[in-house]
Amino acid sequence: MRAQRSYTGDELNSTVQIREQNLGELEDAVSQHLASLQRRACRYVGNPYDAEDAVQDALLSAYTHLDQFKGTARITTWLTAIVTNCALTQLRRRPRQPHVSLDDRLDEEGDYCLSDKLADAKPSPEVECMNVELHGHLMQSVAELSPSQRKVIQLRHLDGLTTGEAAQILGVAEGTVKAQVSRARSRLRKMALGV
Repeated sequence: MRAQRSYTGDELNSTVQIREQNLGELEDAVSQHLASLQRRACRYVGNPYDAEDAVQDALLSAYTHLDQFKGTARITTWLTAIVTNCALTQLRRRPRQPHVSLDDRLDEEGDYCLSDKLADAKPSPEVECMNVELHGHLMQSVAELSPSQRKVIQLRHLDGLTTGEAAQILGVAEGTVKAQVSRARSRLRKMALGV
């Protein structure tokens, strides 16, 4: 019976020695390779703060499971695998897409929220519909003008040319273009009012 106890004691003593040796190797590996372990974790998680957390989790796990280190590979290889797994675990815990409420305030005073910044600057469908109808009525009224007034309105307002440019294209004086534009506008006003 005593022989069995001494054998167990020797085995226990041997296990303690191996653990202490592995612990020494782990401390050396951490002191020499901590920066590279953090860089590796950062490549996975994307920011240094999360990488630091992943490395801390990995070191805690390595210390806790030091008895599982078989010694068939270098301890840095084993530690690198643990860091990689901890970084990937941290990625899995993250939500896939950040959730941001459209009603969250963007500044300290609470004046602006995200929905205000994302508001569509285009006119509403009703306004667009009214603009299309108005444009159709305007084009119908322009078609009823005399050919010279129609051409002047087209050049000045639809094509956006200056009075001088329109006069040059039509081959008339600027004063003539101004007079024709004035008469055309007056006529369009009367048509719009139904007079």
